[in-house]
Amino acid sequence: MRLPLPCNKVLATYVWIDGSGINMRSKDKILHCVPYSADQVPPWAFDGSSTGQATTDNSDTILKPAYVYRDPFRCDPHVLIMCEVYQGDGQPAATNNRKYCNDLCNYHAAEEPWFGLEQEYTMLDMDGWGLGWPKGGGFPSFKYQFSYCGVGAKYVVGRDITEGHGKACLYAGIDFEGTNAEVMHASWEWQIGTSVGIKGADDLWMSRYIMARVAEDFGVDITYHPKPMGLLHPGIGMHHNFSTKRMRSDGGFKFIEECIKKLEANHMKHMKKYGNDETTNRMRLSGKFETAPFDKFSWGVASRKASIRLQRHVKEKGKGFLEDRRPAGDCDPYLVCGLLMETCLGPAASTKSSPCSCPTK
Repeated sequence: MRLPLPCNKVLATYVWIDGSGINMRSKDKILHCVPYSADQVPPWAFDGSSTGQATTDNSDTILKPAYVYRDPFRCDPHVLIMCEVYQGDGQPAATNNRKYCNDLCNYHAAEEPWFGLEQEYTMLDMDGWGLGWPKGGGFPSFKYQFSYCGVGAKYVVGRDITEGHGKACLYAGIDFEGTNAEVMHASWEWQIGTSVGIKGADDLWMSRYIMARVAEDFGVDITYHPKPMGLLHPGIGMHHNFSTKRMRSDGGFKFIEECIKKLEANHMKHMKKYGNDETTNRMRLSGKFETAPFDKFSWGVASRKASIRLQRHVKEKGKGFLEDRRPAGDCDPYLVCGLLMETCLGPAASTKSSPCSCPTK
């Protein structure tokens, strides 16, 4: 692994979302110089029939480079390439929601959409049971309130993985902002952003890839399932913090309230898209464990049981951002960020047939 490489050989790892909508794939290509932007990276074909994205009789599928990151596993000059997936006829693959989101980011660029993403997750042993949980189906004997931001081997497990992941994300150039142990034993969270436009969603997906790679070294599986340990234990979400220039300007609270009304009008349409599977997110949003009910929209100031939460200082200052607490841990941030922009700001000219036709008035 420490062998030097010729100076004109750069390892580029192409990374993409497969047909499951949550799992990621990658493969390596040798480039002859370091690419500093996506347009310097050539497109590449792959067998889409082996990733659930094409049929065997028409399997050629195209990887279109979207963003270049430094490779924290091989180090400079090697790179990770976040890619979009396109069918052979040039149409986006079914799980390629990046184009939808990026079109909206570009169309509403004057509004400077900002996103902050909070990714919760659970560490599992290779037997599928929670890391550090008693073997044979046992449950932790202590109360959950000691695990949240906890310290000590009795209350938290997997800190070495979170430490490695955080450093790797920072090295890669991701807008990585922090991490903490979550309420359920073996569950953690990391934060991306605040980032401008599409970068927040790009960074979140690449940080998922990096987490999977780091956890490989420890023989640990990472799951974003919204309710991995059943109904009696806390769930896993990904809160989306969202703001626009109007929201952040003086008097922006009025526009925030207008946006909340639009989100309420589209609540159930969004809920069908706010997770990899509607059923599992419904399990998470039970009204318990600091969640709002799946089929009931609410908002409030400093309320962790609301669908949309506003921090107290937003109300006091009369401007700021909103926090959408509804998305599941396994949601697609491209899709959720896109829906927030489309609903609050209106559709882009090129997204007439969006994944969710949401009225904006």
